Amino acid sequence: MLNRVAVLSDIHGVLPALEAVLAEPDVNSADHIVLTGDITAGPQPTQVLDLLIGLGERVVWISGNADRELLEYRRGQRSTIPDPIAPWAAEQLRDDHLDHLGSLPRSRCLSVRGLGKVLFCHATPRDDEEVVVVDSSLDRWKEVFSGLDTDIRTVVCGHTHMPFVRLAHGRLVVNPGSVGMPYGRTGAHWAVVGPGVELRTTHFDVEAAAIQVTEDSSYPESAEWADYFLHARATDADALEAFAPRDGRDRTR
Repeated sequence: MLNRVAVLSDIHGVLPALEAVLAEPDVNSADHIVLTGDITAGPQPTQVLDLLIGLGERVVWISGNADRELLEYRRGQRSTIPDPIAPWAAEQLRDDHLDHLGSLPRSRCLSVRGLGKVLFCHATPRDDEEVVVVDSSLDRWKEVFSGLDTDIRTVVCGHTHMPFVRLAHGRLVVNPGSVGMPYGRTGAHWAVVGPGVELRTTHFDVEAAAIQVTEDSSYPESAEWADYFLHARATDADALEAFAPRDGRDRTR
C-alpha cells in the first residue's frame, strides 16, 4: 500500500510549469507520481515527455483525450483535432513517443493509505472526455460512476483544469486542476493523495516561463499561447460556462 501519491494532471506540454512542480519536496518524496492525462498537447511536447519518461518507474501514466487524439492524428485515424495547437504537437512526437502514448491505460487503481482503493482516470472512469464539474448533480455523478466497483471510494480525475474536492454518493472525488493550463488562477495546480487529500499550487515566475516557452517552442503562435494560458486569462466562470452544458444538466429529465 502506498503512503502518499503526487497527482499531476493536464500538463499540456508546458515544461517550466512541470519542472516547478517536480521540484516540490512533496513530489520528490511521494511513492509515485500519477499523471492523469493530457500530458503532451502543448508547446513543448517532446521536452515534457522526455523529462517524465526519464523519471522511470516512479511515474504512473494514464492517457487523456488529448494524448489519444495526438496519437490518432499521427496514425491517420483522424484528420483534424479541435485544439489548434494539437496537430502541431502531434507532428513533433518521435516514434518512441507514439509507442509510449499508445501503451497507456485509460485508468489505474492503486491502494493508498487512508483511502483504500483509489481509481485514477482522466475525465470519468468510463470515458476520457466526459465532463463533470464541482457542481454537477448527484444524478450525474451516479451516472458516470455506474458500474464502478463498490470498494472504490475515491476517484481522482482531471480534464476540466479546475481543482476541487467533493463527495458524491459517499465517494470522494478529487480534481487536482491543471499543471500547464490553469483556469481561474495562475500557478501549477496538483494534489497529494494519502492519507487524506491536499490540493496544492506551485507558484513560479510566469513571465519568465512564458519567455522560455516562446523561445523553446517552434509552434508559430507560442507567444500568444503562453501569454493566455500561463496567465490563466480564462476565468473559472468562463470555464464553468463552457463546461457546464456538457455535463448533462440541460437535458430534459
